[in-house]
Order: sequence, then C-alpha cells, then structure tokens
Amino acid sequence: MKKPTLLILAAGIGSRYGGVKQTDTIGPTGESIIDYSVYDAIRAGFGKVVFVLNKKIEHDFIEIYEARLKEKIETAYVLQELCNIPKGITYNSNRVKPWGTAHAVLVAKNIITEPFAVINADDFYGSEAFSVLGNYLSELENDSTHYAMVGYQLKNTLSENGSVSRGVCSNKSGVLKEVVERTNIILMGDKIVFINDGEKIAIDENSIVSMNFWGFTPRYFEQSEAYFVDFIRQNAKQPTAEFYIPYVVNKLINHGDVSVRVLESHSQWFGVTYKEDKAITIANVKKLIADGVYPENLWKG
Repeated sequence: MKKPTLLILAAGIGSRYGGVKQTDTIGPTGESIIDYSVYDAIRAGFGKVVFVLNKKIEHDFIEIYEARLKEKIETAYVLQELCNIPKGITYNSNRVKPWGTAHAVLVAKNIITEPFAVINADDFYGSEAFSVLGNYLSELENDSTHYAMVGYQLKNTLSENGSVSRGVCSNKSGVLKEVVERTNIILMGDKIVFINDGEKIAIDENSIVSMNFWGFTPRYFEQSEAYFVDFIRQNAKQPTAEFYIPYVVNKLINHGDVSVRVLESHSQWFGVTYKEDKAITIANVKKLIADGVYPENLWKG
C-alpha cells in the first residue's frame, strides 16, 4: 500500500473572517484547524503534506509549521499566484486574485507524484473522513481515473453565523453524477434554503454536499490543466471569474473520463468561515479532547 499525500489549500485571504484564519489558534496549546487535519492525516497513513500558500503569509506560515511537523511528516510548500498559468495565455490586467480552488490544486502538479487528497485549510473534517479517503487512495495506481470525494449531510455543515456555499451532489449507487454549487445556503427556522435572485428555495437537510475533500491521482493534473487553458480563454476579460474543482469534476464526469466514488461521512463539520465561528470551533475541539479523540497537546513529543 502506498502512502497518499495531503494537499491543503491555504492561500485564501479570509475577507469574511477578518484575519489570517489559516494559523489562528483553536486548540489549547496553540493548534490551528490545519494542525488537526495533519494529525488526522498522519494517523490515516498519509506520507506527505503539501501546503498551497499566498506570498503574504508564506514566511510566517512555513516558520510555524516546519517547527511543528519536523520528523512527523514530509512537508512541501507552493505558492498560488496570479501568474501561475500556462505560457501564451493572457488575461484581464485588472485582475488581482488567483483563479480559484482548481487553480490552487494545479500549482502543486510538479511536486505531487502519488494519489492525493485535497482539503481546505479552514474546514475541520473529522478523523473518520481522513481514514476512509486515505484507505481508498492507498489502493490506487498513479494513472487511475477512479477518483473520490468525501460527502457530508448538509445539516451537518451549516454555520450559525451566516450563509455558506456548498456543492450539492447527486449520486447513484455511491457514484457521483454532478455537483451543483449553491451559494447563500442558510438555516431559516426549521428549514434549510438557498437564496437565488431573492427567491428562497428549500433543500433537503440530508442532501449530500461537497466540503472540498477530494481524492485524485496525478492523472488529474493533466486533465485539469486542459480545462484551465479553455477556462482562461473563455473568461479572459473577466476580472473575478474563478476556476473551481467542481467545475472540472463535472466536466470530466460528463465526458466519461473519470468516475468519482462518494464516500459518506456522518461527522459534524465545523470551521471558521466567520469570525464568530471561532468560539464554536474552540468549544467543539475541547469536547473532542475530553472524549479522547485528540490529546490536549497535539504535537507533544
């Protein structure tokens, strides 16, 4: 069994959060959400972690995590920058932000040579999810196109402090058919709705949603880059268009190029989309420590 790699998307600016949430403390001895994700990945048999960063946080981030993770897991760091695009492609000169989550994955193509998982830096996924996806990835060959995603029940992924965006999944017999990105999902009374052009549309609380926890092989880089070139050409004049992972996955599924296994997790998601989420996240981590899921000092010894 080969050891998969964990790719952590940590280049976001956190405009809604109001600070650098990638390194914000939520554990009793200075741990961030990233620390718990890496800890779970190590327990699940992952052999390397790759961080996608932006230049503003690069130095401080590496200084923190090299000290914590030295001799615990192999580490690597890459930058997601606006200029990380194929040669010969031009874009709107007014654009200031990189190209989204699928672009963030692509910037790691030269340093990942084994099956890998992708996660967000600010989402707490739970140890079960890492174990399930780690086992799946460890059985794949590098050129396999049998990908996977960890799906969560919508009701377990909401914030008490505002709306969220989720990829609502349709699947048949555990195989993903489509991911539809829904923004402005919010709990209203005893119902969950998403707001589209002012209209409130109900969503089943048990719907399976993507939390950006994907499993790919190196073959994905080649497939994704081809769509990225087309995407930039089609959106060359748009200063804010973003190239998302579900966009690529849907394209690959529709063209019959891949299959994507849906690995369900019944864990309660939590994260720090909003500054107000921090207190809830700290309380959830304390409970997990009290229940014996994590030690109080994550990296002691």
